[in-house]
Amino acid sequence: MFRKITDKISVAPQITLEDVASAKADGVTLIINNRPDGEDPSAPQSADIEAAAGAAGIDFVAIPITHSGFSAPQVDAMIAALDGTEGKTLAYCRSGTRSTLLWSLAQAKQGVAPDEIARLAGNAGYDITPVRAIVDALASDN
Repeated sequence: MFRKITDKISVAPQITLEDVASAKADGVTLIINNRPDGEDPSAPQSADIEAAAGAAGIDFVAIPITHSGFSAPQVDAMIAALDGTEGKTLAYCRSGTRSTLLWSLAQAKQGVAPDEIARLAGNAGYDITPVRAIVDALASDN
């Protein structure tokens, strides 16, 4: 269920409380929630996952991405979260796509080559085409 992008980050569709234990067993030290509360009222909400993560000794950050798109503060928050952890990170949303696209934007802003970002995301089964122009623009600023 967890799709590895790099040795440091994996993404996933909506996780359950039980998945937090699996993440811990996989060496995850940070969970990032990219799904807004209420998007699926039957799914565990941010506070539920945060409590389970805390009980498991895993850090938790919420950077919700709505279907309206991405913003510079969200990209900066993703960079800060990823820079602030030494271990593995698991980011999740409904399908893993928003998490992957936000990761892609953060990597580009830090100067990673767009083709490398696309390759890594593609290896995990995700296509960055919806944000590729922004990835290219962010990478060219570095």
